[in-house]
Formats: sequence, structure tokens, C-alpha cells
Amino acid sequence: MLDESQLDDPEALARADRRGLLRGAAEAGARVRTAVRHAAEAGLTELKPDGRPRAVLIAGPGTAAACVADLLDGLIGSGCPVIRLAPTGVAPAAGALRWALPGWVGPVDLLLIATPDGTEPGLSLLAEQAYRRGCTVVAVAPVRTPLAESVEGSHGLTVPLASSPYGAYEGANDEATRGAASYEARRVEDEAAPGAPGTLWALLVPLLVLLDRTGLVAAPVDALQKVADRLDHVAERCGPAIATYSNPAKTLAAELTDALPLIWTEGQSAGAAGRRFAATLAELAGHAALAAELPEALPAHGAVLAGSTTGGGDTDDFFRDRVDDPAALRPRVVLLRDRPTDAGGLTAAPAARELAHGHDVALSELEPETGDELEALAELIAVMDFAAVYLALAPGDGS
Repeated sequence: MLDESQLDDPEALARADRRGLLRGAAEAGARVRTAVRHAAEAGLTELKPDGRPRAVLIAGPGTAAACVADLLDGLIGSGCPVIRLAPTGVAPAAGALRWALPGWVGPVDLLLIATPDGTEPGLSLLAEQAYRRGCTVVAVAPVRTPLAESVEGSHGLTVPLASSPYGAYEGANDEATRGAASYEARRVEDEAAPGAPGTLWALLVPLLVLLDRTGLVAAPVDALQKVADRLDHVAERCGPAIATYSNPAKTLAAELTDALPLIWTEGQSAGAAGRRFAATLAELAGHAALAAELPEALPAHGAVLAGSTTGGGDTDDFFRDRVDDPAALRPRVVLLRDRPTDAGGLTAAPAARELAHGHDVALSELEPETGDELEALAELIAVMDFAAVYLALAPGDGS
């Protein structure tokens, strides 16, 4: 059970937050600014590419790298094929993972590597394989790591991972000092969780800067600064000091307790954000969720809506002890849309609402404020990150 009273107790949340999840969510805007600065210092903002790549391949471990690939695929759309290279191996550990390039990859393709770790031998081998094929390699990884050295040794480009902007040594000019700070930030994030909220932006933003220069994504520096401002605004609205009744993230967390979220999305960007929300709920809060895009979500989840509960005891035994029954999970629809209104095009939102209400299933809706695509996407992700964090912290055990 989620302890709703703890949601409005900032001191209790702080005691439960042994992994620094709330701080990571609140620092998202600052992390974007740091990542933009790192991208500029690496020379990405001055690149003058000869043309667009034939295909963009993305490799990296964990939830954050998978989400980066999903988001870039949605943002690029039909402009270029985006292919995520999924790892193989016997365990989800840095030394056990391996990545391989498709046989057709060559000099006209672009390989992007995104990792908050940088010690994965498989990624270093992948960078060397891409170099032998003549494929351009750009990596976002912590400085002074084996991957960074391997990419640079293979004539690729590495952008330093943006660590916590308020950590010690931030802004230091000495490379060794920056390396120590980067290692400490990685250690804290590893203790937090692989899907900690700030990691996504540290990996995604430099790649947006690069793809803006290639013409595949419209993400100029001034647009990314607006994204940072929007993330700061969400942090103000969703912070631990803001009461639940006026806090959209706390409200969503309270609504999802003892519920099976059915995350229905409309729009390419919203689809990626919804899948990230489901993954983040599972990884940070241990909370199962199902995500699907409209209109396909309606038949795909129709049977779940028709069944009033999931779980519970043997309903045929009238005399059973109901006190010991496990809590039943009722489905709850979470409708995510990357545009604020129904006007201006076809939408399945009315049909989604009608289906949910027809089955007496509660519905939550999230829509961003007005702004461009990146700002809307950032707002959706940030609100859902805060909600996942509150679900993880409210039980009071910090898990």
C-alpha cells in the first residue's frame, strides 16, 4: 500500500530517498544544460556534415539507452532508419554483454553509443568493429573510461557524460579532477538505479545536438535551453514540498497505487514516453504496467478492461478468510498525448475514454502545456519520472 500521508511529508520522503531519486528528477533541467555545454566543448555544435547517414544505429546497456533509441526513433520518424543494437550475453553485467553490427553496416552509417558506465568491453569491441567497417562512431560516456579511450583511439568522438550539476568538482578544469568527479557520480547513480531520472537526459541531449547538425532532428541549442526551462518548471510543480492536491506527479502516484496501469499513448513522442514510464515504474518502484499506442491499445487491452480485477483469492470459496487475501489490482487507464487538444486532426482519445468509462475503469490523463515537440516530450517524461519516484518512496522503505 502507498502511504499517501508520506507523500505530503518532505522530511519523510527525504529519509526514504536513500538513492537520491528525487534529487535526480529535480536536476533534469540542470543536467540538460550541462550536457549542452559538454556537446559544445566537444565540437558538436560546429560540425558541418557532408550529408545525412543512411542509417543510425544505437547501442548501450540498460533502460536509459533503450529509451534513448526509442525517443530518437520517434523524433527522427521517416527521415532515416533508426536501429537499436540489443545486447546479448549470459548476465546483465558490463563484462558479460556483447553487441554486434549488422553485416550491411559501412561508411555511410552512423553508430551512436550511449552508456552511463563506460567499462563494458563489448562496447569497446563494437567501436573497434565499426572503425574497421569505416562507420562513424560517436559515444556519450564518462571520461577516462575504457570505452572513451577506445572510441578516441578508433578516430571516433566521445562526449563526456553530464554528471550531477551540483556535485563536487563541477566545472573543474583539471582532467584528473573531472575524472574523479565523473567516477563518483557514476558510483552514486549505480547505487540509485540504472534508470535513475537524470541519466536519460545526460545520454540523450548530446545525441540530439549531433542529429540536429545532420538535419535529422530539429534540436538547436536554444530549443534545448527551452527544454531545460520546461524541466525546471515541472520540478517546481512536482517537488516534494508541493501538496498532492496541486502536484500532478503525486496525484498520479496516488491514483496508481494498487492499480495495474494501462498506459495508452497517442503520438510518436508520447509512445516512447509511455514505454519509458512502464519501464521506470518496474525498475524504480517494482510496479507492473502495460503500455500500448492508440488506437491499437483498445483491442489489445480490451480483455484486461473486461476483467474487473487481477489477483485475489479463490472467489468460489464463500467461507474463505478474506482478511488474508492479497490486494487485487484494478486496471487504471493512463492516457498520454503529446498534443494538448483534440482539435486539428484525427484522435482516438474520445474512443479511449468511452471504452474505459464503459467498463467502469478509472482514467488519468496527462497532456503537456503548449510548446514545441521537445518541450512537450520533456514535460511528459519529467512528470512521469516524479510519479515513479513517489511510488518508489511512499511505502517508506526506500526501495
